[in-house]
This record gives sequence, structure tokens and C-alpha cells, in this order.
Amino acid sequence: MSVEPTLVAKCLAEFVGTFFLVLTIGCNVLSGNAVWGGVSIASVLMIAIYALAGISGANFNPAVSLALGLSKAMGGPGINFADVGTYTCVQVVAGTVAAICYELLFFDTFNLAPAPGFGLLHVALCEILYTCMLCFVVLNVAVAKNNTPNRFYGLAIGYVIVAGAYGAGAVSGGCFNPAVAIGIDVASAGMGLSWCLAYMVFEAIGVVLAVLLFRLVRPEDFNGQKSAATDLLSEFLGTYVLVLTVGLNVLGKSAAGAFSISAALMCMVFALGNVSGAHFNPAVTLAIWCSGRCADLKMSKAIMYVIVQLLAAVAAAFTYSLIYKGETFPLGPGSEYSLMQACMAETLFTLILCYTVLCVAASSVTKAPMTFGLVIGACITVGGNAIGVISGGVLNPAVSFGLATAHLQAGGGLLEALAYSLAELLGAIVASAIFSVTHAVDNEKSERDALKEQA
Repeated sequence: MSVEPTLVAKCLAEFVGTFFLVLTIGCNVLSGNAVWGGVSIASVLMIAIYALAGISGANFNPAVSLALGLSKAMGGPGINFADVGTYTCVQVVAGTVAAICYELLFFDTFNLAPAPGFGLLHVALCEILYTCMLCFVVLNVAVAKNNTPNRFYGLAIGYVIVAGAYGAGAVSGGCFNPAVAIGIDVASAGMGLSWCLAYMVFEAIGVVLAVLLFRLVRPEDFNGQKSAATDLLSEFLGTYVLVLTVGLNVLGKSAAGAFSISAALMCMVFALGNVSGAHFNPAVTLAIWCSGRCADLKMSKAIMYVIVQLLAAVAAAFTYSLIYKGETFPLGPGSEYSLMQACMAETLFTLILCYTVLCVAASSVTKAPMTFGLVIGACITVGGNAIGVISGGVLNPAVSFGLATAHLQAGGGLLEALAYSLAELLGAIVASAIFSVTHAVDNEKSERDALKEQA
């Protein structure tokens, strides 16, 4: 029989986790750690989640607690509002104490405010969207009935911060947590206009949006039934987050763009992998369809997936353009490279991505149920760094068309998008062909299993 931790134990766990999260944020900001700061913050969150999830649930964020409370109130998984209130008070106190500690460590502090050149709308979009992503991932990997228990929940939740800190951090500072906002505001009292209340309002909106989306993609958790629309919404959300993170990292001149984009893909794959398959990429959809390993993926469904992925990419591209006040960037080869070289690079590294997806998600022999999201996401780190100077390391026709569509007024790019997409789809087809040879053992295993059942 399991023993329930006491309320004191739970509150202390929430205090410890929130304290070290806010302390790590402050120390990274004040030490000017632009390259590894986001990874440091994401890692301390991940560590604390794995260490303390079995005690308090490891919320460490009033937004997360509120999301769990709203989900429970709507008839789904979550926590009671009494726990939400208790946890929130503890988290705010812990964040404030941590902020005072980093101020004493550095004899310095910083204000919570938009980056120079950005205003209320730009901060609102960043804080709403990435707080929504954070809470949505928490709900999907930590409490969703069909996705728990698992061993990747801490990694998936923690590394949302990598996606948001480098993507949205250049605009809003990447807060996504009212306890962080309050702590920073207390430590920086007297430094000027306080944005704390505005940030908390935006984060609360993100929470509500996350809970509503969670209910839509997991209707079975709320006594509903899954439908074809559920899969399409899943593909839209994953592709949207991926392309939004691409655009914000590029426009923000991120020091770790490929890793941030990789983290966004990883987190959404972990969150939605058992909803739609988490393709988020027409090339991946084509590779899976060509492989024949997903009986549920008929041609009509694959076409719908591609259409939704393209629509999501265009919506995300216009979102990052709005955040950056109409600024966009072109799709095309680097200044020292030709379109042919860029297309060749896209073919080869999209092949790696699609082949990896097939190996870790579609094969009964090499399937990796605990690490599939990490492995798939890592392909973006590989490609983004290896061929970024040649082609940008796109590896995704939806990303190609999203970037090109947003940049139309500044000179187009649809020809490059078409060329990139054809190259990427070619990589998907070749990946499927190679997979059919290397993993022929899958078919042999299926035949043996069928014979055993007949016997």
C-alpha cells in the first residue's frame, strides 16, 4: 500500500523546486549566460520534476497548478482547487525568497519588462503562446490517461523552456511563470514600471487556452470520444509550435536556434505522439505512408495531414511576423551556396530525419517508446547545425512554405519553397525505401507472430 505524502512534505517540495528554478533563472540572467542560460534553466526544472514529482506533483509554477485545477474542474485529470491555492502561495513565497538570494549573490538585479523595441502586444503573444505550450505539455505527459505513466515527462516539460527561452526570450524575457514574475518584480522594486501584473494576466490566458486544447485533443479523458478532427488538431498544434519557434529563433538571432527548435519538436512529439502520431511534417507523413507500417494512415488521411500542417505553418509564420512588427526572413541557400547545393543538403538530412522516425516510431524491432521524442527532436539539432549555413536546415516542406508565405511581400521565396519541398519529399521516399530493406525483419516477425496465434 502506498503512503500519501503529508501536506507539509508537498509544500516543502513545491518550495524547493520553485526556489531553485527562480534562483537559476536569476543567476543565469545576471551572469550574462546567453548561450547556455536556457539549457541551464530547463535542466534545473527537469531535475526538480524527476526528484519531486512523486511528492507534490512537481508543479513549481502557479500557471501549471491552475491548469491542473481547471482540468479537474472540467471532469478530467488534475488536482483540486484547494491544492491549487496552497501550492500557489508556496510557489510565490519560494520565488520571492529566491529572487532576494540572487540579488544578494550578485549585488545586482534586473527588471521584468519587454525587450527594447517591443510592446504589450508582442509580450502578450509570447507569454500566452509559450505558457500555453508549457501547460499543454504538462497536461499531456503528466496526467493524460493514455499517456501515463511514462519516463519522459520530466524531459518533455523541462525542455519546453529551451524552446521558449531562446524563441520568445528575446521579446518578453521568457517568463511563463507567475512565481518567477512576482519574484523578479519584488527584487527589482524601484527600477521602473512594473510589468508583473500584465505578465500574469497573459500567462493566465495561456493556461485557459492550454486546458481547452487539452480537452479537445484528449476527449477520452473527459468522457468523450476521439474523432478524425482530434488527429488534425494535434497535427496543427505541433506544426504551429514548431514553425513559430523556428521563426522566433531566427528573428531573435538566437545563440542556440537549432537546439531550441529541436526541443520544441521533441516536447510536442512526446505530448501528442499517441494522439495523431505527431508527424508535424509532410515529409514524415509521406515516409510513414510509403512504408505501409501505419495501417490507420490511408491516403486520404495523409493528404488531410499535409493540408493541416501547411495551414499551421502559414499561421505560425504570420504570428512570428506579427510579434516582430512585420519583419520576416527569406528562405534560400546561404550566400556562398547554390540552390542545387541547398536542395541536396535538404534531401540528405530530411532522409536522416524520416529514417529515424520510421526506426524509433514505426518499427516493432527498433521502436523506442521512452526516448522516441528525444531521438526525433535531435535530428533537428543534427541538421540545423550541419547544413544551416548551406540551406538553413529546414527539413520540412511545411516550414518551407510557411517561411516563404510570410516573406512574400518582401520578395517571395515560393520557388525556393517548391524546390526545398521536392528535395525534402525525395529524402522521405528514399528513407522509406532504405527502411523497407533494413527493417524487413519487422515483416518476418509479424508473420511468425501470426503463425503462433494460429497454432
